[in-house]
Amino acid sequence: MSPTHTEVTTGAADLDPCGRADHPDCGIRDVLDRVGDKWSVLVVVELASGPRRFRQLQRAIDGISQRMLTLTVRRLERDGLVLRTVYPTVPAQVDYRLTETGTSLTHLVKALADWSLAHRDIIAQARRAYDNGHPDHEIR
Repeated sequence: MSPTHTEVTTGAADLDPCGRADHPDCGIRDVLDRVGDKWSVLVVVELASGPRRFRQLQRAIDGISQRMLTLTVRRLERDGLVLRTVYPTVPAQVDYRLTETGTSLTHLVKALADWSLAHRDIIAQARRAYDNGHPDHEIR
């Protein structure tokens, strides 16, 4: 997904592998793009603790805008990872929770988060060394 992409994808996605030897990632890229997105990961991490209302999610996920959170939960809902429940109150209350499929993802996301924490200092050091060795590059 491009950094400027803001629309919810609605076209039919064929997730079956195409079977071509030169396309080993065919059929999984779409799913990995979604569950590997930084905002999706953070929403799944937050919902792993239980149902949350929209504002609770927004407060818990530092730096996410209202628009990006809306798009993220809609995409996760469309993919069957998040369930959105609207309660018939005035004003209407809405909460989000992981589906069974979303819950099955939490151990993988936790492993990734644990790995990130364990290696963040090493990665930061490698970035500084790279940046010092390549002062004219634009990679950040």
